Amino acid sequence: MHDVIVIGGGPAGLMASAAAAEHGARVLLLDKGNKLGRKLAISGGGRCNVTNRVDAEELIRHIPGNGRFMYSPFAVFNNENIIAFFESLGIELKEEDNGRMFPVNDKAIDVVRALLDHIRRHKVEIRTKTEVRDLHFEDGRVRSVETADGKLLEAGAVIVAAGGMSVPHTGSTGDGYPWARKAGHTITELYPTEVPITLTDSFIRSKELQGLSLRDVALSVIDPKKKKPMKTHRGDMIFTHFGISGPIGLRCSQYVIKMKKKHDVRSVALWIDLFPEESAEDVLQRLQTIVRGAPKKAVKNALQGVLPERLLPPAMLLAGAEPSATGSETSQETLRELAAVMKRFPLTADGTLSIEKAFVTGGGVSVKEVYPKRMESKLQQGLFFCGEVMDLHGYTGGYNITVAFSTGYTAGSAAAETAAASM
Repeated sequence: MHDVIVIGGGPAGLMASAAAAEHGARVLLLDKGNKLGRKLAISGGGRCNVTNRVDAEELIRHIPGNGRFMYSPFAVFNNENIIAFFESLGIELKEEDNGRMFPVNDKAIDVVRALLDHIRRHKVEIRTKTEVRDLHFEDGRVRSVETADGKLLEAGAVIVAAGGMSVPHTGSTGDGYPWARKAGHTITELYPTEVPITLTDSFIRSKELQGLSLRDVALSVIDPKKKKPMKTHRGDMIFTHFGISGPIGLRCSQYVIKMKKKHDVRSVALWIDLFPEESAEDVLQRLQTIVRGAPKKAVKNALQGVLPERLLPPAMLLAGAEPSATGSETSQETLRELAAVMKRFPLTADGTLSIEKAFVTGGGVSVKEVYPKRMESKLQQGLFFCGEVMDLHGYTGGYNITVAFSTGYTAGSAAAETAAASM
């Protein structure tokens, strides 16, 4: 018999296995795939963004899905602990923009290998290609794990780290939700987060902006009722053949879904502020100076360099400006409209790509039914949850993986303690 069984070999499950074994438990790690750490190996574009080095409050702010729950797990194992843990395994880390931490050699595979070597040194038994069919409970506690071949594996504690529904080729196919429901847990509504946004605008359908990147702009999701931004993110984005992606596109995606649902609308307005450092008046004065300085030049030619070349025609169209008109033929009012468009370039979002195409799953096992200091179920003793199977999610940029490692370590150390007490 094992003390602790961990289901799922992703970031949370691997860290849970490490923590449980470090705390003296005999650990069995089960994964239905043939390889562990697949999500970790592709994270950060294959470079593995292991955490983010911002302070605790900033970390919480970057976890829009129940971030406040994370105060307790961070008190057990936070981003600085994650950094120290990997450096103790010989993985040298470096800090990049916005606090993102990467291995110096930019190789995610080395992070996975170091973690696997660590759990093997701690005698964790690993069984890949082992699918879990069910969990069994008796008298208010977890008793055993049933595998697909009908074997019953008993344990003092079971940690469910089976992931969400996103990036299914890594093994995250929602397996943990039925087991949690059987234990009496609420599964909050699942939805994609950190996912590209789909748009219906004509200049998207024509693909004239496909591949165009915008640097340091502000993207806002507009509340359909109040007609003002309910969420704004600043940074980089890219136009695709179906809509927008890139860091701020991904970050705004969940709010598109939430606004559609809340207001029961088919589409949600977005605005891009192309010059977030300047006021509309500043932009207008800049346009006036350029256009009035070249009165005989066509406005579209005079303004080249102010906006990316491909963005200028739709911007002028939206402002009602005649592209071939010269500076002297363009009114002050038209320039004012153009400045307004540059500060609030309008887009129409009808949704996002599917949850399978998302980087992260929103929703999951309700955090109200889990003890945050232990990650243990309030409903079944000895049952623990960690990572994306829970209703916890952070933005990309090292935040989501920080949640996985922190909840994984917290669950693993507490599960070892519970298993020891049950012997």
